[in-house]
Amino acid sequence: MNRTAYSLIGVVAALAAVTGVAALTTPSGEPAAGPAAVRLPVERSTLVCPQPASSEVGETTYTAYTPKGGTEREEGTKSAGSGAGLLPAGSTLEGGGRGGEDGKDGKGADEPDPVVPLEEPGVPVTAEADSSGSPALTGSADGSLAPGWTVQQTTLVTAGTGRGLLGVSCTVPGTEFWFPGASTAKSRHDYIHLTNPDDAPAVVDLELYGKDGSVKTESGEGLNVPGRSTVPVLLSTLSREPVTNVVLHVVARSGRIGAQVQSLDEKLGGDWLPASAESRGTLVLPGIPADATAVRLVAFAPGEKDVDLKVRLATPTGAITPAGQETLHVRSGTTTAVDLGDVTRGEPGSLILSPAEEGGGARVVAALRVLRGEGARQETAFIPATAPVRERASAAGSDAEAESAEDGATVLSLVAPEKAAKVRVTASAGSGGGEPVSRTLDLKAGTTTAVGDLRPEGAKGRYALTVERLSGGTVYAARTLSLEDDGIPMFTVQTLPDDRGTVAVPRAGQDLSVLVD
Repeated sequence: MNRTAYSLIGVVAALAAVTGVAALTTPSGEPAAGPAAVRLPVERSTLVCPQPASSEVGETTYTAYTPKGGTEREEGTKSAGSGAGLLPAGSTLEGGGRGGEDGKDGKGADEPDPVVPLEEPGVPVTAEADSSGSPALTGSADGSLAPGWTVQQTTLVTAGTGRGLLGVSCTVPGTEFWFPGASTAKSRHDYIHLTNPDDAPAVVDLELYGKDGSVKTESGEGLNVPGRSTVPVLLSTLSREPVTNVVLHVVARSGRIGAQVQSLDEKLGGDWLPASAESRGTLVLPGIPADATAVRLVAFAPGEKDVDLKVRLATPTGAITPAGQETLHVRSGTTTAVDLGDVTRGEPGSLILSPAEEGGGARVVAALRVLRGEGARQETAFIPATAPVRERASAAGSDAEAESAEDGATVLSLVAPEKAAKVRVTASAGSGGGEPVSRTLDLKAGTTTAVGDLRPEGAKGRYALTVERLSGGTVYAARTLSLEDDGIPMFTVQTLPDDRGTVAVPRAGQDLSVLVD
């Protein structure tokens, strides 16, 4: 009779490392710390990239990246079994999306080549696509390429409805998303892109909320999203009457999906609206450009309680209260929109929303619509409330050879809303070569620090920025890409939530081994 000993804690640790979703949490939802848990690197990450804007004059660039030094076992080299790549929705590739020669790495002769297949941490990979026929993409990263894997999708549309620079960080699939700042107005063409990365179908409900509460929808319930496919839905087809400011709630009854809103305006350009983080405490919306000409805040309280919020703007020198907007009252189940004008007044800033009373505790989601330019040369971007950088976060797709907005410059915004903090920021090597450059920054409490001069040495192509929190208070971050075209200040803003490259796994406090006959 064979007797095999199994360690319960070993099984738990293995499952957590493989799935990347298991974590020990406290009642507040924060990862547990201290001797009761050990953090292990995830070994598999899944991302979904939506179908780009369909335009005959659009060009899309994908940039994939995994930072170096994110795991105990990684020493700057690719571990056995590592791979990362994306495939068009509807395609399958054995071996977790890894490519290779025919018959190797699980790839057959008739299977498609993966898009932006990453080979090693620390070195970005890029791919170009014709936006008019580009599909949605899904895929996974394994092994040492999984912790912190990120893919940036950026589309330049030079004419027509939604012209501008449309950027989005490909998202982790989930089951619930909130999108404050969407619209069904006649001048807006907002699409929710629902992409299913799995083989089994997903069933999705779409709910709209306006200033008076729930907006009656015609066909938003029980949408079927077949396995490994994408379904775009024009939001204006869901409601009878146009509504300028709406909050879209996306819920997967079964399965999981990636969800992003593509907003195309007939006069004000376009961009992607990512989902908002949800909080019962402080919300931070980082990265408002210094030259923003109009900022609109859209907030929503999903729960049963109204909420009063203090509104502050974190400037380079400290936090201030916008004149006439000291507090914001948000009624439960209704959308509240406030025009803040040119709130930054020539300085970069970030909006901080916090409960007006101690122990407020009501759920809130929020996003900003930001305009740059004047008259017919205006451009739109969106900044959702984002999760903090607890350990590390990255954004890819910056142009290593750009030195100004005319070229496609990058600005990184860092916010320490309550307490001072220290961070390390690294500009990776470029996709065409070069050396990474790092800088350590001290962030003062209540301030926004804008970094626009950090680029890799001698680099060409696209690079990534990685933010690591070293000490101090909570840190939030966003990256802005800018490109001037025909006098239009095109731009897009991507927030940098924590990359969740590690998971907390309980330590064994005693021998929990069991014997199995």
